[in-house]
Amino acid sequence: MSNWILGLTGGIGAGKTLVSNHLASLGIEIVDADVIARDVVAIGSDGLNAIEQHFGKTILLDDGSLNRAKLRDIIFADSEQKSWLNNLLHPLIRQNITEQLTNANSPYVVLSAPLLFENKLDALCDHTLLVDVPVEVQLARTATRDSVSTEQVKNIIAAQMSREDKLQKADSVLDNHRDISSVLIDVEELHHAFLQQAEISK
Repeated sequence: MSNWILGLTGGIGAGKTLVSNHLASLGIEIVDADVIARDVVAIGSDGLNAIEQHFGKTILLDDGSLNRAKLRDIIFADSEQKSWLNNLLHPLIRQNITEQLTNANSPYVVLSAPLLFENKLDALCDHTLLVDVPVEVQLARTATRDSVSTEQVKNIIAAQMSREDKLQKADSVLDNHRDISSVLIDVEELHHAFLQQAEISK
């Protein structure tokens, strides 16, 4: 891949979308791993067909789309089924990510992925940026935004790499626990630095 790639990550509720949306408004293409993960199991996809063959028709909703809640229950209860699903989906997701990164035409391209480090997607990146907030802020923001219990959010955070490990792994860290205007000023400064790095690497 010849494009200079920024890996953007952050725990749930950290504000990764705020940053990716702002970079997109500055003309940078965003490859979103979450969107790709949904696309590979969309109606008519090879991924969904394989899941239906493996788990049976009851894994689908009435409209033919994936019953995510049911699948989540199955893989949480059965590590073998979780491994089967990961072995199916991770290569499909990675292939799609690689294609989109290669085809991007902006001065540099962003790979936005909540599990950037966990899924070793940082190996595809020239530089990584972590959007960081304290865990209690993650809890409060996500519980309010998604109308879920603090307990559920805690479980999601527990399943991700710890904040300390992410801070150690990231090349740059953006503190998002302050007013938005200050954060966006920092995003623009980082953007200019990334433009320079991308230009040097050509």
